[in-house]
Amino acid sequence: MSGFHPTRGERIDIGGRCLRAVMAGPDAGPLVVLESGAFGCAADLAEVQKQLADEAIRSLAYDRAGLGFSDPGPRPRDSQAIAYDLDQLLDRMKLDGPLILVGHSMAGLMVRLHARAHGDRVLGLVLVDATTPESWDVPTVRRVVGGFGRLMAWVGRTAPLGYMRPLAWMIGDNIGLDGEAGREKRRIYGSASHTRWAVEEVQQWGASALQGQALGLPDRDLPVAVVTAGTRPGLKTLQSAPALASRRGHINHVAAANHASLLGRDHAHHIVEAIRGMTP
Repeated sequence: MSGFHPTRGERIDIGGRCLRAVMAGPDAGPLVVLESGAFGCAADLAEVQKQLADEAIRSLAYDRAGLGFSDPGPRPRDSQAIAYDLDQLLDRMKLDGPLILVGHSMAGLMVRLHARAHGDRVLGLVLVDATTPESWDVPTVRRVVGGFGRLMAWVGRTAPLGYMRPLAWMIGDNIGLDGEAGREKRRIYGSASHTRWAVEEVQQWGASALQGQALGLPDRDLPVAVVTAGTRPGLKTLQSAPALASRRGHINHVAAANHASLLGRDHAHHIVEAIRGMTP
């Protein structure tokens, strides 16, 4: 985003291009890696990071390649590419774990690969109103994702015309973020470049799901917590499957929250509680 620079976090060179990373909390202890959902960025996780810091738990949120304040990366922007970038980011920042991986929404596909890539360093997995690779086998899910992908492709084509900017100031922050994070979220949401690269990720949804399926479910001894929003029984069944497959699974359905507000002031503590249950 030319002409605008973040006041939160820093840009980290991962080999000829930079990703914006935001650290919070103490300098030691397990690291919570927060992965935002489709069209998301580090700002989405600002309230979660604040509440984690209040619990003396350190965390990292970042903008994936092309999103927010990060430079674009090579196509395709599927889960394998995203997992590679995260590996490089952790290495350049000398963050070697142990790790707790948290994925919101579409990032449920991405953290599956992260969990396998980081192996013995992973203490647990927290899925926040997240999709799963296995849900791709459900025809209804494929139809919904296909429709979403077509809509987002249209949004991506029209974004350079500036239509996203006024819309961003009206609905750019459905989470309910405070201060700089809220302003940052709206500024990013109105960015044509952010929109274009977010569409690239959405269009790889099917490929990312198949990549996760190929790896299978995490080890049954890996703690898996599922935190969902709303009251959609069929979707909750799909979302809960990874926790039910774990010997150390935990499920929390937060009926009063929606997909976005689950990350905000009123409901983020549910996510923090799930993370705290995995810290030594």
